[in-house]
Amino acid sequence: MTALTAAQLGEFRAAFDDDPAARIAQNAVISTTVADVALDRGRVARSGDTFSTRLDRWTVTDQKRSGRCWCFAALNLLRVGAMRRLNVEHFEFSQTWTLFWDKMERSNWFLEAILRSADRPLDDRAVAFLLARPLDDGGQWNMAMNLIARHGLVPRSVMPETESSGNTRRMNASLKHKLRAAAKDLRGHTLDSAESLQSRKHRHLEQIWRILCIHLGTPPERFDWQWEDRAHVFHRVGMLTPLEFVDQVVDIPYTRYVCLVHDPRSPYGRTYSVKYLGNVVGGAPVIYLNVEIQILKDVTRRLLERGEPVWMGCDVGKQMARDPGLWDARLFDYASLYGVEFGLTKVERLTYHQSAMTHAMLFTGVDVVDGRPRRWRVENSWGEKSGTKGYYTMNDSWFDEYMFEIAAPPDLLPDHLQAALDQEPIYLPPWDPMGALARSSC
Repeated sequence: MTALTAAQLGEFRAAFDDDPAARIAQNAVISTTVADVALDRGRVARSGDTFSTRLDRWTVTDQKRSGRCWCFAALNLLRVGAMRRLNVEHFEFSQTWTLFWDKMERSNWFLEAILRSADRPLDDRAVAFLLARPLDDGGQWNMAMNLIARHGLVPRSVMPETESSGNTRRMNASLKHKLRAAAKDLRGHTLDSAESLQSRKHRHLEQIWRILCIHLGTPPERFDWQWEDRAHVFHRVGMLTPLEFVDQVVDIPYTRYVCLVHDPRSPYGRTYSVKYLGNVVGGAPVIYLNVEIQILKDVTRRLLERGEPVWMGCDVGKQMARDPGLWDARLFDYASLYGVEFGLTKVERLTYHQSAMTHAMLFTGVDVVDGRPRRWRVENSWGEKSGTKGYYTMNDSWFDEYMFEIAAPPDLLPDHLQAALDQEPIYLPPWDPMGALARSSC
């Protein structure tokens, strides 16, 4: 190992002091944020916010200080059909409902993973990964669909937001504490019978239920459903279960949708999954079909042009100006500001942990010029204070570099990719960036 020397430090100091551009950059960044200095304001000015196809005529939602983007994006997609069926201008499913059931199901998922790995030492990398993140707010499309298929949905009015649903940190800390204590208990009784271990797990899950009810409220088994439509016509249905409600208001075959990803590290036309990625024991696994970026664009555009918003996952924070709500691959010129080279490709950013799926949102529009998309409209779930009342513009250059995933019906794929969906998936390790959305706090 070689330590820094005084001669080296002197060389660095002299080179900086002799560079006028470095001194000007220093003066600017000391006085204001580096993002404001590096922002290419010409790109902001040239990026329009009109679209040849635009679907949204509704207000955005707000996940507040939680990592529920994946569920918000999924419910925002499903509510479009619900608003059509109900003939209303605005509607929201309860995001607290899906949060409650995800925490409950994921607690069971974690404890089952602890039982399956009980023969491994605590310093095994997979066991250490499980214990480091026993429960997160993030998730994936398939995980949201598993919750809906098993537990249904309710209107937001039936299970409204609470302080903890919009600010999950303290609730999650208590849940993680309890789950780690449960993991210690189960690993300490590995010689017990399977029945005895399940009985122990049951007692721990009962306490998880108690914590969740205190923070989020108790989920109802049935609710009374009635509403007034935009023509001021009153409708009364009566008592419904959450699963019956889904049958009445959801108008797309959500369980058939597949996840298409663009992961240039791996061969295209193959299916992948991530070990320990999931939330519902017995639910559908999280499976990705890896495709070229152009396939991702073509399927997204076709869905939008036939009137369907598109659930997607991306690396949200890269090259993003939050106030105007804009993404562009060259929006911030940090290399010129610092006078350094970064030089990582999309493959290299994934490989060297510089990029990962961190946020899920909804495509609601596209602007096509001469047969090619030049920008995309995105419904975010960060409230109305950023972007255009919560809607963002994604220039197509950003799609190439930082888009990773969409959920789509398989019939839009060419035949060879539809056939590829039948493959057994290749399993990536739990810490792979393709599993990062389930660990995200965006």
